[in-house]
Amino acid sequence: MPLRSVCVFCGSRSGRNPAHVTAARATGTMLARNRWRLVFGAGDVGLMGAVAEAAAAEGADSLGVIPTHLLGREKTGRDRARLVITEDMHERKKVMFMNSDAVVVLPGGAGSLDEFFEVLTWAQIGLHAKPILLVDVEGYWQPLVGLIDHVIAEGFADAGLRRQFLVVPDVAALETALAQAFA
Repeated sequence: MPLRSVCVFCGSRSGRNPAHVTAARATGTMLARNRWRLVFGAGDVGLMGAVAEAAAAEGADSLGVIPTHLLGREKTGRDRARLVITEDMHERKKVMFMNSDAVVVLPGGAGSLDEFFEVLTWAQIGLHAKPILLVDVEGYWQPLVGLIDHVIAEGFADAGLRRQFLVVPDVAALETALAQAFA
């Protein structure tokens, strides 16, 4: 069975809701349990750090990808199997995506939204068919899902856009969805 890699996009902050940190840690643990490699933004901060810390604690392989301008802001001191330093954020997203078999989006801010919309757009125009999963921790992504439904209702995308990603309520459902996608 080939090594599967899961790109996790999420906040470089922890946010206000402790459930988000809990879900991030559970995601890292779940990836390790399944022997799936974590592909992430390489930072040791926020939800990103929580995912990586939990994955590393359980022995998961990881690939961290960080642009040069964030090296001073997002520490990468943990012992990683591999670290890639890119010139910019665009290259970071591309390297993360190209080195993964699925994309998971945990709660996050503008950067996570940018990452989600980039891979969603690539799927919409037929550049890939990798699973894209939004982990809707305590309804965090409901406003985004509503916005996408609004875009469809207003005629700026067809209903097929909603089939380009899957919304899962928690890490248990994420694990099930990934296992089905990798079967």
